Amino acid sequence: MTRIDPAAVAPPDHDAEFRDFMLGRWPALVRFAYGLTGDRGHAEDLAQTALAKAYAGWGRVRAADDPDAYVRKILINANHRRFRSPRVPERFTAAVPDLAVADGTRFLDERSALVAALMELPPRQRAVVILRYWDGYTEAQTAAILGCSVGNVKSQASRALAKLRTSAQLRDGSPA
Repeated sequence: MTRIDPAAVAPPDHDAEFRDFMLGRWPALVRFAYGLTGDRGHAEDLAQTALAKAYAGWGRVRAADDPDAYVRKILINANHRRFRSPRVPERFTAAVPDLAVADGTRFLDERSALVAALMELPPRQRAVVILRYWDGYTEAQTAAILGCSVGNVKSQASRALAKLRTSAQLRDGSPA
């Protein structure tokens, strides 16, 4: 009688595989989402939403040619959906909470000005600029992530850079 080794038939540990994927991609996903939203809290929420959806369909994500591109596409779609769904109303309080001392370094001011200028771009142009110049993807990789042609990426990047060159935030160095 042939004895079957349980390790040979046991499915691989998908949770551990996804955990490694998630831990390796989290900072880049948050950075990408921050570029799309301009808000750290929204960026973390979007990254978490994208990873939750990726976990639910981990078999499809893992089988994709480029799992990173697949998850970034999920993140882009989640960002578009957040404008369609009803928002939780904010509650204003009578007392102002204690605020942390703002860091006044020039680096943060320049970064704030850049994010403010990016927020003036249409969503598609913003995504192209962030993928190409912030995350360093090639035109072909950016086109694959966004589901469009390389020519479209080139034209969107060209238009976005032209708008950024004339941006008041970048000229003045201060966010609006």
